[in-house]
Amino acid sequence: MKIVVVGGRNKADFLIGSLLNKQHEVIVINDEEAYCTYLSEKYDIPVILGNPTKKYILSEANVEDADILIALRPKDADNLAICQYAHSIFHVKKVVATVSNPKNVELFKKLGVNTVISATYTISKIIEQASTFENLVNTLSFENDKISINEILITKNCSFINKKISDINVLPKNAIICCILRDVQLVVPKGDTVLKEHDKLLVLCDTKTQDEVLSIFNEGTM
Repeated sequence: MKIVVVGGRNKADFLIGSLLNKQHEVIVINDEEAYCTYLSEKYDIPVILGNPTKKYILSEANVEDADILIALRPKDADNLAICQYAHSIFHVKKVVATVSNPKNVELFKKLGVNTVISATYTISKIIEQASTFENLVNTLSFENDKISINEILITKNCSFINKKISDINVLPKNAIICCILRDVQLVVPKGDTVLKEHDKLLVLCDTKTQDEVLSIFNEGTM
């Protein structure tokens, strides 16, 4: 894939190395001359010096029709402008931005940024979920946050212990138990599969019904 990395220092350096190891085509834009020199000497890739919030710099970097652009600038407003230019003018297929202010996550998504990354926002969501559902181990969202995979632990007080999956008829139609992790084994669930204490269920659902799914397992804990 053709991937454009805009701004950043240590994060950009690590990301560039990782992308190149996966054989992606990488283009870098940075407004720090010394850092551009460093990246040029370290990697055999195009490194463009200039302010990436300027459309002519994006044009000079040949970002047209890139698969992904990742904006890592310290200012949220800069990252938003870069992503909007890249998507609307240069037809970049997917734009990703980091944000310093977690309140900007939802705003950026509404304004067309495909993926918004905020460490503070992510941590707050994990804390919120952990405090609400004691048996929720982990959750992962993808496809623009429309689908989630939830890793749910079956605790000793859960009413679903020793029940067949076919007997758990309270899950929404668009939710499915796609895998069970039992000790060191992976169990492919079937209708007659019996749930055991300490099982970890991987439950796939859309994000609209995620809370309902988690509530079902939380309420199933007596």
